[in-house]
Amino acid sequence: MHLHSCQNMEETTQIIQYFEGKTIFITGATGFLAKVFSEKILRLQPNVKKLFLLIRPTAKQSIEQRLHDEVVNTELFGVLREELGDEEFDSTIRSKVVPVSGDVSLQNLGIVDSQFRQDLWHQIDIIVNSAATTKFDERYDVAFGINALGAMHVQHFARNCSKLQMLLQVSTAYVHGTAVGLIPEKPLHMGETLAGAKITHLDIDSEKKIISETLTRLRAQKYTEKEINIAMKNLGIERAMLHGWPNTYVFTKAIGEMLLEEFKEKGNVVIIRPTIITSTYSEPFPGWTEGLRTLDSIFVAYGKGNLKFFLGDPESTLDMIPGDMVVNCMVAAIALSRSKDETKHDLYIYHVGSSRQNPVKYSEVKWLMHRYLTENPLFDSGTGKPIRVGQPTTLNSMSSFHSYISTHYLPFLKILKIINMMSCNHLESVYSKARRSVDSALRLAELYKPYLFFQGIFDDVNTENLRKLIRGRSEKLKEEDVLNFDPKCIQWDDYFVNTHFRGIAKYVLKK
Repeated sequence: MHLHSCQNMEETTQIIQYFEGKTIFITGATGFLAKVFSEKILRLQPNVKKLFLLIRPTAKQSIEQRLHDEVVNTELFGVLREELGDEEFDSTIRSKVVPVSGDVSLQNLGIVDSQFRQDLWHQIDIIVNSAATTKFDERYDVAFGINALGAMHVQHFARNCSKLQMLLQVSTAYVHGTAVGLIPEKPLHMGETLAGAKITHLDIDSEKKIISETLTRLRAQKYTEKEINIAMKNLGIERAMLHGWPNTYVFTKAIGEMLLEEFKEKGNVVIIRPTIITSTYSEPFPGWTEGLRTLDSIFVAYGKGNLKFFLGDPESTLDMIPGDMVVNCMVAAIALSRSKDETKHDLYIYHVGSSRQNPVKYSEVKWLMHRYLTENPLFDSGTGKPIRVGQPTTLNSMSSFHSYISTHYLPFLKILKIINMMSCNHLESVYSKARRSVDSALRLAELYKPYLFFQGIFDDVNTENLRKLIRGRSEKLKEEDVLNFDPKCIQWDDYFVNTHFRGIAKYVLKK
């Protein structure tokens, strides 16, 4: 056995052993990344002590039902169930996985039982905050409550944990906005705004006040819930752009990071900044995913014949990373990010993406979609016949997009409007639906524009140093390594055609 192989195994073993006897508190527990993380820990370290999963109860489901239906009974946990057998798997879940009723947007994380809170504070070794709303145009009050104040509430909760060793925050690499060139792994500081901001200082208390006053005014003016919803979405985009961010999601995630920075005086903080997260690369099995993310929405719309063009710079880099690689980096970062002097604490930031190590162009992904859907067409839900996709038109600028809409859609809308008027509004619903579709396309184009024309590359020197610790002298982590988060392993054409797109079809579209 080579020396670097021994070093690799030794470091990996050390990381796995770190989690033995540990108690981990996880927020956003029903989300994609949190589930992959929970499954990984239970499979990697069977002697982990406890996983406390913060789950919001709903009107229809208790937290126990949500844990059962949305977490442990998903396909994701099938490998662990098969390894342990049904009886031992159920016993492991009962003894080690504890659902906790709560909500990060509330004080004390919405955990109302004070005695239970005290018990948690004495037990928790590690906190993983992966709670987030990821909609680009989420209502400002909702996004601010979860992404920004949620991070603050987690930090306040963490200050009471007497044996806490690490607080890990899952953020996004796009907190940098639309930065160009090589983007470093540096922290965001309180009050900071981005280039092009019309407001040069971010006052978080002022933002809270604006949200409160806007809601009060809208309700006093007897706005309907639907009208309030639209107004609060528009407010989020407006406030984000005024401060230099392109949308509400990345703006509020950036505020969340700022609110965490001061915690490094109390304990170690890791901020994981993934890029666009895709389906699992290899663990617990290839292709597992949930829901439709940025790229996946385009894939499905194109596959169903609803998208006739691709908007974006064909030469721009689409920075994507499989979900299990993000989780492997989280696991390594928790175990290894600490000073040799245990009395000192620090803030560690890791970009987890592919643009620096193994970039893939937008044009390549577009043609891989076409190739997959030509060989594996989606089926029309009405007729049951395969949907044949055509060669996609590429619109490589916003002006070409607006010109395309003006040529292909607006004349039809104008004709439909005239016919509707002549028929005494008998076609009102048809016209309104068509109008909404065009308006929606224009709005989505504006929301996705920063990513479809993105000109940044995320530096990952800190993440690469983590990889070096694990791989010893190997040039790259091997595919079979249980903690592989090296994007250089990925053959993008094989991954997209044989893993990711198949995963969307199987686990999201249920084909």
